[in-house]
Amino acid sequence: MRDKMKNWISKAEETTDRWTSTKWFKRLSITSGVIWNLALILAIVLVTGGVFAASVGAGYFASLVDEEKLRTPDEMRGEIYSYEETSEMFFDNEVYIGKIQTDLERKETSLDKISDVAVDAVLATEDEYFMEHEGIVPKAILRGLLQDVSNSDSQTGGSTLTQQLIKNQILTNEVSYERKAKEILLAMRLEKFMTKDEIMEAYLNIIPYGRNYTGANIAGIETAANGIFNVSASELNLPQAAFIAGIPKAPFRYTPYTSSGEPKEAEGLQPGIDRMKTVLYRMKETEYITEEEYNEALAYDIVKDFRPRESRARENYKFVTVEVEKRAARIIMDILAEKDGVDPTTLEENDKLYEEYAILADRAVRSNGYRIHSTINKELFDAHEEAKDAYTRYGTTLTVPSTNEDGEEEMKELPVQVGSMMLENKTGRILSFVGGRDHEIEELNHATQAYRSIGSTVKPLLVYGPAIEYGNIGAGSPVVDVQFTLNDNGTPWTPANFIASSEQGIMPARDALAQSQNLPALRLFGQIREKMPINYLINAGFSQVEEKENYYPSTALGGGIEGSVEELTSGYATIANGGKRIEPYMIQRIEDADGNIVFEHQTEEQEIYTPQTAYVLTDMLRDVFKTDRGTANRANDMLNFSADFAGKTGTTQETRDVWLVGYNPNITMGLWLGYDREKYSLDNFQNVNLPPSLRVNQLWASLMNSTYQTTPDLIGANETFKTPKGVVTRSFCSISGLAPGGACSTAGLVTSDLFNADAMVPTKADDSLTSGSFTTINGKRYAALSSTPSEFTSGGGIAVSQKYIDRMMAPFGGDAGKLFPGNSRFSSVVSGASFEADSVAPGSVGASISGNTITWTNSGSNDVVGYRVYKNGSRVASISESSSNSYTASGAGSYTVVAVDITGKQSAASNSVNIAAPKSKPVPKPEPKPEPTPPPEEKEPEPEVETPAEEEVETPPAEEEETSPEEEPEEPKEEEPAPEEPEEPEEPAEDDAA
Repeated sequence: MRDKMKNWISKAEETTDRWTSTKWFKRLSITSGVIWNLALILAIVLVTGGVFAASVGAGYFASLVDEEKLRTPDEMRGEIYSYEETSEMFFDNEVYIGKIQTDLERKETSLDKISDVAVDAVLATEDEYFMEHEGIVPKAILRGLLQDVSNSDSQTGGSTLTQQLIKNQILTNEVSYERKAKEILLAMRLEKFMTKDEIMEAYLNIIPYGRNYTGANIAGIETAANGIFNVSASELNLPQAAFIAGIPKAPFRYTPYTSSGEPKEAEGLQPGIDRMKTVLYRMKETEYITEEEYNEALAYDIVKDFRPRESRARENYKFVTVEVEKRAARIIMDILAEKDGVDPTTLEENDKLYEEYAILADRAVRSNGYRIHSTINKELFDAHEEAKDAYTRYGTTLTVPSTNEDGEEEMKELPVQVGSMMLENKTGRILSFVGGRDHEIEELNHATQAYRSIGSTVKPLLVYGPAIEYGNIGAGSPVVDVQFTLNDNGTPWTPANFIASSEQGIMPARDALAQSQNLPALRLFGQIREKMPINYLINAGFSQVEEKENYYPSTALGGGIEGSVEELTSGYATIANGGKRIEPYMIQRIEDADGNIVFEHQTEEQEIYTPQTAYVLTDMLRDVFKTDRGTANRANDMLNFSADFAGKTGTTQETRDVWLVGYNPNITMGLWLGYDREKYSLDNFQNVNLPPSLRVNQLWASLMNSTYQTTPDLIGANETFKTPKGVVTRSFCSISGLAPGGACSTAGLVTSDLFNADAMVPTKADDSLTSGSFTTINGKRYAALSSTPSEFTSGGGIAVSQKYIDRMMAPFGGDAGKLFPGNSRFSSVVSGASFEADSVAPGSVGASISGNTITWTNSGSNDVVGYRVYKNGSRVASISESSSNSYTASGAGSYTVVAVDITGKQSAASNSVNIAAPKSKPVPKPEPKPEPTPPPEEKEPEPEVETPAEEEVETPPAEEEETSPEEEPEEPKEEEPAPEEPEEPEEPAEDDAA
């Protein structure tokens, strides 16, 4: 066996030697050796190159993420869950308004509230291996890298859901290798401490979905489901889920809505529908759905499910949404500052800090998913809007030059604007408001943001209320309505009432307030000014008022005092609430996205007036609505119901603004009308427009009627103001305000009215009256002198002392002769004012005659008390200067007129005027037989024969010809035999005071 083996080996060696000795084998041996060596070298190069490339790649990757800080799990969670959620607004009683104005609407939801088909659609479309990978899919990354390097037209993408979440919440959408490297690193890290369900839920809440049915940009699957199909994410069916899952690839291409919220045309919808079909196909391929389900979904008419366009809350309730947003941001601003330890006072005083927190608060309100609950009653707000729009008599819309945003001049319409607000007195809740005629024309909220001069509405708050509180007056105390001149910063100022000629002398305070007379308010303000009544306005919440306004007399008429409709309405609600101010508010509470209450309004009271003063003032302000001369009586007459209303009107200089504020025990409503540009008057175009005071009365009544028709319980029409303890009724002398004395009682001048017993009641006995007579000069009453002719004097029993005059006319003085004018209720009282007469006889007059009526000119002298008429040298009449300059002659003769002054001096006689005596006609002798009556055209008229007795009759001057000052005779008509007895003139109706 061994030999055989050796023999075989020997032959093999021979054969090998024979092969290897050939040339071809030698060549093959050399070639294979070279190839082997080259292979070894190539292998070494490849391994070395691979290691180098990997090292370079790793180094490059490390360099890309070198500056990326190492985030803790909590930090990454915080950033992942920091996605914005749109805040929502509500009317009162949980009635939904809409979402806050924002660039992106989003509503958060949880994974268990999202339908399974929606999750499957997302997985099949966006990340097939989501449940298996650890944040990235390497082959997808390599595929994407190769496509990017080769600039391939087909870009399939390589991002997982985790990577997309990192890109949207932590990084940016920047296209760079650095961002991609960070994305990969952070995605792998995120998968280490967040579960797949947490990642999926976060992704579905942050991903953008184009636009919704209002045209708003939306994100999050819950917002998309509601905004596109009007269902929640849990209710999405398969076709709907597939449509939504396809949108994120190209949100604005695949969304079914335009920027205005209108559904796209068929051509515009097709890309989104095609994308839905692609999603359905991938769901079938990945076996999330069956072939049957796939075919059913393809045949589904998805277009019919698209939600029709609706206007946004900002479009329907523009003034409401803007106001709620603004007020909510201010509240959140304080909350954020408080968390950071910033004192509220510091926040208000530091402009830079205020601006910083204002930005933070605005951002928070728009993106933190708050639920903001307002006090606005939707039903009432809608009713007020309808009443505002239905009113057609606002006045002329002006066309004025204006500058647009580009600096170009253009013509702009300027309508009469309106602002109103209704408050609940006991809580301060803002129930409703009217912000303006049309938000599209003017965005300014005229109820909350416009500050205008408040005119005469200031009088109860600044003058009469404090005067009652200080004990200067009661409801009916006498005040003085007589003109005066004062020094206003070096310039003489003679104020007047709204009707400049109106001076009513002594009048009750309640009448002066009801008629809104300026002069009594100015005098009363002058009496109390040292006690700083301006603080009542400041404490009542008028933010634009400063203490210095206390020293300007015109402040009593609203001069320089500006306020918003909200501030003024709140001021009157304070009176209605028994003198206690409650800050008006519109935000009831704010909840965060989890339902936790972060703010709830707390009502606080501040006493501005005592309950007694508030009630007395209310009773006075009832007259504004209830009396004939009250400036709001027209509004009261137009109401469709009866209630215990009180309030005040106001008109500013040149009628640039008109106001009406009215309140009852439950609610207060203020109303303003005017042009946005204050230089334009509402009183223009008087031949076309209604008087501004009538317009504001009409619209106030219309708004109040709509309130009663819509929410009668809010008005509480059957409730009345209750008299508090400490309000008493006391008698007093009506011309002095003092306790009745004997003379006052005898003269019938005792009256009674309400007083704040804690402040004042009449106790000092009246000593104002004396005896005396008066005369008139230029229509004013003065004490008669001993030399004044008796036929030109009246009275004789009742007069007032100089002490009384000095007290009542303080502090500004004036003409005491006007204290008791002839048309006042106190016309029987003599003012006691003395007239400084000269010692010169009055100037003569010129006479003329027409028929039997003799007239004459006024004397040029200023102390004339009357005129005497002479016939043939004998006096036949004495005419007071307050009467008309005329006399009806009693017969033929020569007549002259002289002027008589207060001292009794008489002017030279006027020129003579004559009435010729008629010629006598012979009396025919009687005939034995009567003659037939001649025809009318042949009969001569019987002449009127004046008997001698008639010529000799001289009319007693004091009894028949003199007209008493309180009687205003009518102008005698030509050919009337004698002047008629005049009627008592009526007081002219007053419009609202300036």
